[in-house]
Amino acid sequence: MSAGAEVVVVEGVRRSFGALVPVLQDVSFRLEPGELVLLRGPSGAGKSTVLNLVAGLDRPDGGEVLVDGVRVAGLGHPARFRREVVGFVFQLHHLLAELTAEENVEVPLIPAHLRRSQRRARARAALAEVGLGDRATHRPVELSGGERQLTAVARAIVGRPRLLLADEPTGSLDAIAGERVLGLIGRLSRDQGMTVLLVSHDPRAAGRVDRVLELRDGRIVAPEPR
Repeated sequence: MSAGAEVVVVEGVRRSFGALVPVLQDVSFRLEPGELVLLRGPSGAGKSTVLNLVAGLDRPDGGEVLVDGVRVAGLGHPARFRREVVGFVFQLHHLLAELTAEENVEVPLIPAHLRRSQRRARARAALAEVGLGDRATHRPVELSGGERQLTAVARAIVGRPRLLLADEPTGSLDAIAGERVLGLIGRLSRDQGMTVLLVSHDPRAAGRVDRVLELRDGRIVAPEPR
């Protein structure tokens, strides 16, 4: 993978779950380096499936997903791709219950062979960016639902990925925390050139992105240039 933000090309992608459950029928779009794009649509439209395919967490039944010219489904080491290129904010935070917020955020940095002090400093900085600098030593059970989601956002950005995939990152947040996260994602795209694909029902999100894609009935039906 080259340095800098990533080009993402999704071309004619199909994905079904069982013979009678087609989710994506012919999805095609392109993200330019450093572009911030909102993918929206009704519940069950397949938005999370698109993110999983781009991240290499799932494989399409047909079509291709290319990131920086590399076919994601054909990667020999998809875990390395996700570690070095992709940051993923899951709709459910998936924090490790036995670890503190700081330790959860450190997890993506462990394979980088950084010193413990370096990982800790980066994790604390990421937590501060999302407004949780004073909650670093708390375990998930001691955090509110919104704080757990903010911790997941910090974990996704701690390695400064070139491609950020965010699945409803403000879904469990109050208005103030939601504004903080949307503002942070916007700054990462604008100031650091990070390519971002954002899935969100948050009405504020559309006003903060470069472009909106609408997913309905398994297809992109209405690209909306801003």
